[in-house]
Amino acid sequence: MANLCMRAHKGMRPQDIVILSKIICSGDTDWQNKDLAKALHISPSEISESLNRSMLAGMINDQKRMVFRQSFLEFILHGFHYVFPALPGRMANGICTAQSHPWMSKQFQAEMQYVWPYARGKVRGLAIEPLYPAVVYAVQNDEQLYKMLALMDVLRAGRARELKVAVSELKKMIKYRT
Repeated sequence: MANLCMRAHKGMRPQDIVILSKIICSGDTDWQNKDLAKALHISPSEISESLNRSMLAGMINDQKRMVFRQSFLEFILHGFHYVFPALPGRMANGICTAQSHPWMSKQFQAEMQYVWPYARGKVRGLAIEPLYPAVVYAVQNDEQLYKMLALMDVLRAGRARELKVAVSELKKMIKYRT
């Protein structure tokens, strides 16, 4: 334990947010690092390193099993867009994200589609780089994770009217997901 406490914390990485989000979306499901690795298309060693960073940042408990939801939510709401900003870029085929996610598009008429670039994507829109490249594969089998990460993209690249709705839904998903 002393070695972990003395290890320098070099900050959170984008995949740490994806991993913590997956743990929250897993609810009460008993998981192992290898399960997260397979579901997220991230190596087991990267999962382990990520959980260590998250523990040092105060986002997960010492056993690396329980996300401190209030701390995670505070970071997402107040620091996330500064640390992991997103500016829509070139036109690309991809998977809808941010305001273009199916849940958000029910709330607002989107002027422009936003997508995570993906060669097999069926929607053309402005590209927003996902937090981690493998997100496009991970969300195909996890609707809750897809929704949560797309709502986070609203925080990274959205406008005020979408932000209010996204924040409200993220609070529900992070605080009350079981």
